[in-house]
Parts: sequence; C-alpha cells; structure tokens
Amino acid sequence: MTAVTDPELPDNWGRWGPEDELGTLNLITDQVRVRAAAEVRIGRWASLALPITPNPMISSPFAPTTVDVSPVQQMMQHTGIGVAADLMLVTNHHANSTHLDALAHWSTDDQVYPGRPRAQAVTPAGVTHGSTTAFAAGIVTRGVLLDLAHEGPLASGHAVTGQDFERAEARQGVEVGSGDALVVRLGWPTTPVPGTPTPGISLDAVRWMHRRGVALFAGDRGDAYPPFDPVGPSPLHGVGLGLMAMPLIDAAGLDDLAALCAELGRHTFLLSVAPPRVHGLTGVPVNPIAVF
Repeated sequence: MTAVTDPELPDNWGRWGPEDELGTLNLITDQVRVRAAAEVRIGRWASLALPITPNPMISSPFAPTTVDVSPVQQMMQHTGIGVAADLMLVTNHHANSTHLDALAHWSTDDQVYPGRPRAQAVTPAGVTHGSTTAFAAGIVTRGVLLDLAHEGPLASGHAVTGQDFERAEARQGVEVGSGDALVVRLGWPTTPVPGTPTPGISLDAVRWMHRRGVALFAGDRGDAYPPFDPVGPSPLHGVGLGLMAMPLIDAAGLDDLAALCAELGRHTFLLSVAPPRVHGLTGVPVNPIAVF
C-alpha cells in the first residue's frame, strides 16, 4: 500500500519494504557510525535536552497538555521503611519537553508509514507498528549543527529554506551527508509566542533533507506557528515524519551546543540518542548527547 499524496512531495513509503518501522534511520549504516565515532577527539560534550522541573500531581489530568504546566507531574510515595519513591505522569509530546517522535505519531490518509491502517497501528492498548519500539537499541550517528541563529534569533515568520542550510554549511565549513542527524538552531523558544508568528522549516527545506539523506532531525523550533500553509501538510511533521518517515527530536535545547560549537570552531560531533526502552508509544522524552 502507498499513501495517497502529492507526487511532488518527498516520500519514502515502500522504500524499505512493507514491514519497515525505522524509516530514515535505515540510512545510519555501520560506516556512518564509524564516521561518527571519529568525531570524538577531546571528550567535551553537551546535552540537547531542555531541563524539566516536575509539578506536584495535584492539578487536573488534562493540565499537562498546556504549555504553562510542566510536562512531568510527580506524586511522592513513602514505603514506610525509610524509602521514598515517586510516580510520574508524563506528557510525551509537550512543547517544553525534548522528545523523540515515533513514526506512528503522524498518519497520512488514515495510514501510518509505510501503509498500515491507522486503526490497526494505533490502538487503545498501545501502538503496534511504528512505535518507540523501533528506538529500543538507541540511535548513534554523526550530528551536524546548522546554527541559523549565530547572529541572533531568526526573524518572526521566517521560512527556512534549503538555501539557508547551504549558506550555513559554507559559513561553518561542513556538509550534511547521508545518515547524518541534522540539528537546526533558530534561536526561538520551543513554545509559540502568543500573537507572534515564529520561524520554521519550509517544505523546500524538507525536500533538501530528503536529497541529502538526513536520517534524523532535531530543532529548537520545527514547523512554523501559525503554519505556512494551514491547508496542506505541515512540512516537518506532515511530510518529514509522515511521508519521509524521518524521526524528529522536537523541542531541543540547543544553546549549550551552539556555544560549545562556537568555542571549539566545530559543528560536527557524535550524537547519541538513548531513549528509555518503553515500547508501544508514539513518542518518548529523550536526552540527546553531543560528544566532541
């Protein structure tokens, strides 16, 4: 089965077979990981995750879906033998939580990549296809930071294009290749600013990622808000995740990474993404680590 989509949109449905759940992570070959390992030379590192301070679990169960409440609610427990424990309620796709989107997070024409009916793939009992199970072994590849905010945050409403990426490559002396994780800094907060259009990734930029063979995307902003095209599919989620089957690290915290890259004069690194081995989810919080 194939998705009923615009034939001009980049589309990987069927590329790796009808049972595939890795999508563009298939592009991370052993050779790509060897190249990534060669990036580790001095032992410096930076996290790409936003810090989270839990809220006490005293508000309504729907509160975690709002941006002004922590993605994690916590309830303390005492066993009575001097041991404290806690219970967490986690909102996986919260805008203030750095998280990894699984392929089942987005469906196209009621189908999940690469053509599984959504009702069959995403069930009340959990996700049976395209879930976080595919990330259980972790992700290790070369990361490339394209810092589009090196002179300050991008302009409100700016649509990032492939040309923006190529100018950043030339300025930084890097080239994004097949199997790489593309890390893009726009310099904006991960949550929309009320009344202010945010910059975001355009369809042209997503096409560029497809041509280059990007395996994984991470950004401090992703799709623009409000969307560039409120009628068509969103560039990163609708096309990048839904059609290209490219997993996304949403709401990445990139200021520390950008500062370290500027200090070292390097914008390539080994990127290690090790999510908790919780199967059957549409996404999961993650702490990506860049090692130099």
